[in-house]
Amino acid sequence: MKKSYHICLSAGNETLCRDKEDYIRFFNSLALAVAETESSLLAESIMSNHAHKCVRTTSPKRLMERCRYKYSRYYNAKYHRRGRLGEKFPFIMELQGLHHELTAISYTLRNAVHHGIAPTPFAYPHCSAKAIFMKGLGLESSSSTLPEHNKRIHLPARCKCPEGWRMDQSGLILREDVIDTADVEHTFKTPRSYIYYMNRLSGEEWTREQEKDKQQSAPITLETIENGIVYQSVEQMLRHEHGKEDYRKMDDIALCELIDKVILPEICTSSVYELPRSKKAEIAEYLARKYRLSASQIRRCLAML
Repeated sequence: MKKSYHICLSAGNETLCRDKEDYIRFFNSLALAVAETESSLLAESIMSNHAHKCVRTTSPKRLMERCRYKYSRYYNAKYHRRGRLGEKFPFIMELQGLHHELTAISYTLRNAVHHGIAPTPFAYPHCSAKAIFMKGLGLESSSSTLPEHNKRIHLPARCKCPEGWRMDQSGLILREDVIDTADVEHTFKTPRSYIYYMNRLSGEEWTREQEKDKQQSAPITLETIENGIVYQSVEQMLRHEHGKEDYRKMDDIALCELIDKVILPEICTSSVYELPRSKKAEIAEYLARKYRLSASQIRRCLAML
């Protein structure tokens, strides 16, 4: 029997995605795992060092094993890395009750806002916020998609894109084809209600609403749904949610691009995973001095494990 779950996979002290292609490949790996396990994907948000998903499935563990295996093979080959990518066991929480599920989906889609990466969920390209109520929000699907024979170069070996799923010119399987939009839209009822939940501030109102379900599960809060994500505090995330953040700062994808496309070619190295620790420390000092970036962000993007 399928149940609803929230799943979060953290990469710990390294990145999960370093460039746009990585975000595309991670979502495609997740989508294929969803199809292979006959699961339903309700919501997802892929960040540079962790990823949230809300799913209906018979086995969240098997779903994540398939997703991680596909993506790790791609990531390790691209960056000359070895071993498991991410924490040994992802954080898995069963969702019980309508409001419990609604809160988990909302917090998942608002993840980029909480981490100060985007001002609204709809401004963040690596989540499924814009796949919900597309018609009601005046959004359009990609008009330019790849023909069937060109899809395979964006998928793992021996994998096919499920019938009916389209892929845009960048190689991304269209989120609106993968997400169970009918189920999610039934949960939120109307486009206006959906927008309200995407903008409502965290607080006790969310908790009181979840208590209506009369389930045994504790109410979902920012603290519980971000379990294991240690690089930002709940206080920081709440400040981001209130709009007290400068979105012009250098984010992880820009920093990784600077490292991979500018710094590494200058020293004739193709991957941060090939750098000796002494060289990483030298680059870290340079980045901190020139760009005034936090030590945790620099360490993450240089894979200083």
